[in-house]
Amino acid sequence: MAVEVSSEYIDLLNQAVARELQVSIQYMLQHAKMEKLIRRTLSENILLDKTTYDAVGKFLREFAIQEMKHAAAVMERIYYLGGTATTKANRVNVGNSISEFARNGVKAEEEALALYRKIIDSTGRVGDVETRELFEKIYGEEEKHLFKFQEYVNVQDETGESQMSLSDWRKIFSEDYFTLLNKAVAAEISAIVQYTNQHEKASLLALRTKNTPLEVITEANKAKVVSDMLKPIFMVEMEHLEKITERIYLLEGEAVSEPEPIPKVGETAEEFLRLDHEAENYAIVLYRKIIEESLKRGDTTTRRLFEDIVMQEEGHYWQFDDFLR
Repeated sequence: MAVEVSSEYIDLLNQAVARELQVSIQYMLQHAKMEKLIRRTLSENILLDKTTYDAVGKFLREFAIQEMKHAAAVMERIYYLGGTATTKANRVNVGNSISEFARNGVKAEEEALALYRKIIDSTGRVGDVETRELFEKIYGEEEKHLFKFQEYVNVQDETGESQMSLSDWRKIFSEDYFTLLNKAVAAEISAIVQYTNQHEKASLLALRTKNTPLEVITEANKAKVVSDMLKPIFMVEMEHLEKITERIYLLEGEAVSEPEPIPKVGETAEEFLRLDHEAENYAIVLYRKIIEESLKRGDTTTRRLFEDIVMQEEGHYWQFDDFLR
């Protein structure tokens, strides 16, 4: 191994992973929650081409994706150093207004910068140049996030919420329905964390395990194929999370932020495939149940949303299935 590091050092890096997973989920949920908050837009502002919510929602989505890339990069480094990357995120804090989103963002980013200064300092003591360069790059990007959130801490939140009574057609969106939809949210979060972690672990296995002449000549093996396959899949799962949470917030519900089932990574490419096959099976069964329930309630929009999603999940299922035969 190029650098000898302690378990405490790996634990420190895993604190960064947990934080990056937290804010990626947090910012994506905040982005999605704009569908709910936009109802507060004051009547004199509703005719504008772009509201405050559109502007803030756009950069929150960008930040969410960037934070997941940070998490992936740190996971990759942990595996390279011989450690195991965590799948557990820190507690997500969403909020109920733009100013609250901003305050939560400032807090998260300030905590990140303090942690990353500590990590950068630690890399110098162990001579881990690659990790230092990685965190210096991430540090600069987190600073930009902090400055952006600081712009909105004192923003005047719009409070023009409708006082109209609940329309009859909206009464189909009961708490038990939101509970069912949130099972999909939890499943998507689980898949995102699981597939991201496996992607990085598989990329390391691809470098270190070439056993046949064909693998040597092609510079590829099963682990590399799995790693390459997982990256676009977890990006699709991010899109699913975005769409499902947007739907929940549009219907005046609240989205969960904890994964369920608990993400499982595995140790080999074969284990990754088996676990992911199981995850997709779980999602397909759940989403068919949601489709059935939405059909009963006459919720055409949610039904169509999940019909589109389940088609993609079936595609993922068959991709994994091809390798398990």
